[in-house]
Amino acid sequence: MANQAEPGTMSDAAPESAHAGVAAHGSPEAYLTSYQEAGQQPGGAVTTIAGHAGPYPAFHGRKVSWVAVALVMAGFLVGGLAMIFGTGGPIWWLFWTGVGVAVLGLLVAIATNIFEDWY
Repeated sequence: MANQAEPGTMSDAAPESAHAGVAAHGSPEAYLTSYQEAGQQPGGAVTTIAGHAGPYPAFHGRKVSWVAVALVMAGFLVGGLAMIFGTGGPIWWLFWTGVGVAVLGLLVAIATNIFEDWY
């Protein structure tokens, strides 16, 4: 698996030899099949027809995970603004509404197993 913490992992994902191997076999699937039949791993990532390396989508995470993150962020934003823009102090009902939205986002994140989205 690629080291996703280091910069430049995508620029080095598919070396020229992998591209040459795909061109020689005609398709990425044929290239992988030839290595699997020999019991070996291909030397680098294979670029798929969509244009990105590997069998994974270019953007990570599912839509429901992004909804959960957006709910948590919106809750923090609403709660923070309620603390700032109250005339005689915080607007407590709005603060607790923000807390509720953030907790709802957290529950959505836990229910959809958001921590399994990275790859």
